[in-house]
Amino acid sequence: MSRFLDRPLQYKIISICVFANIIIFVVNIFLLLGINSMSMEMELVYQDNRHLNRISDALDDVQDSMTEYLRSKTSDSLETYFMADGTYSKLIEQLDGRVTELSFGRMERNIKYMSQNYLSEVSMTVEAKRGRNVEKYRVYYENATELYNYISEYITSLNLELLVSNSQHYSELSELFRTYEFISFIVITIVMGGNIIIITSLVGAIIQPLKKLADSANEVAEGNFDAQLIEITSNDEVGIVSNAFNKMLISIKQYIERLRMSMEKERNMQEKELMMESHLKDAKLKYLQAQINPHFLFNTLNAGAQLAMMEGADKTYEYVQTVADFFRYNVKGKKNEVTIGEEVTLVDNYIRILNVRFSGDIGYEKQVDNRLLGVAMPNMILQPIVENAVNHGIREMGNQGKITLKVYRQDSFICISIGDNGKGISKDNIEKILSGSWKRKQDQNDNNGIGMDNVISRLRLFTENENAVEIKSEGENKGCEVIIRLPMDEAQQTETEI
Repeated sequence: MSRFLDRPLQYKIISICVFANIIIFVVNIFLLLGINSMSMEMELVYQDNRHLNRISDALDDVQDSMTEYLRSKTSDSLETYFMADGTYSKLIEQLDGRVTELSFGRMERNIKYMSQNYLSEVSMTVEAKRGRNVEKYRVYYENATELYNYISEYITSLNLELLVSNSQHYSELSELFRTYEFISFIVITIVMGGNIIIITSLVGAIIQPLKKLADSANEVAEGNFDAQLIEITSNDEVGIVSNAFNKMLISIKQYIERLRMSMEKERNMQEKELMMESHLKDAKLKYLQAQINPHFLFNTLNAGAQLAMMEGADKTYEYVQTVADFFRYNVKGKKNEVTIGEEVTLVDNYIRILNVRFSGDIGYEKQVDNRLLGVAMPNMILQPIVENAVNHGIREMGNQGKITLKVYRQDSFICISIGDNGKGISKDNIEKILSGSWKRKQDQNDNNGIGMDNVISRLRLFTENENAVEIKSEGENKGCEVIIRLPMDEAQQTETEI
């Protein structure tokens, strides 16, 4: 009840009307269903008599059509006979032929089997007539006529007995129907009275808070600001207005206190805003300071490369230039998106640097579809994956370690595969990496500060696909493969097909 009173006034008024109408509607439906059921039952009272009458008429048709054929022996009379015979056969098939102790059942069974014998005699009569066997068809005709008379008497007798029984049943149904009408009138009267009581109670519960609000408003209008606060019993429009009225009375005495507290809160908020601005400036300063070291290192390496070139140290120049290009990728101010070609070039430079560092121990193979190199992807994705494969897959394999980089199209995706022939990884660890629950040991942190969880998260955001990254490994010492799937638009698909 309390939840109902908390509803808006419009909802409550409509609900009351709908509820009352639904009750009346449901009661009427049940009453109509009862009346309909009784009416159907009354219609079925004389169904057996009607069926016997149809059988009697069909029997007469068979006898008359047979007689007409014996008299005229025409094709039309023969056709009429066959039609009458078929109709009568279908009707007697509907009779109950089971053995029973009821007199109605025994008579119905006798009619059915005598009718079958009768039809057989009639059929033989017609056949004898068609075969011009005068003696036989007369005998068959007499037998059929005798059965016809018996069946007619049985049908008439059974029809009379059923009529008496059905008339008594019809009288009982009529009396029951009048009783049902009286009960229906009582039920409708009770339902209407109950609806009136329910509607009166609910409307009274809705209006009572409004009367209390009117009385309190009159007291305040007369200058009595110490009027008793209104008790809130619901959260509808009247409850909201009553609550506002109570707050208005309280606010007159507490206005100054609330104003002071409001000013104090405003001052605290201003202090917090100033503090946040200060923190933001510190963060920007630290960000600018963090960019100084990569820029300085890039400029220093670039100067060293120029010096090596002037001194004729070609290998040293190539190595230092490769390292400089590697750092320039991070400090040249690109957006978050780069091309696949730029990422592949960064991996090439990284592998060159590692091979100088490890004396060319790392094998590197590329299988790249050049038509896909211009497709956009997030920056700093492939190099962390390659670094992870080197550090945790093939580092201890010497010159047997190998990294394979593939870029190819598969259905409507651009696939980038980075594989190694190293130690491999267990299925449990693969699930941990993909779910972000992998915790690396302190002595195994990524050197560049970009871990697999960062790479996977950015790829999922970029592609809007939780399955953008797949990690495969058949087991220990069987290598590992990381597959990245980037979506292709229609223009890219057309370009690769050409």
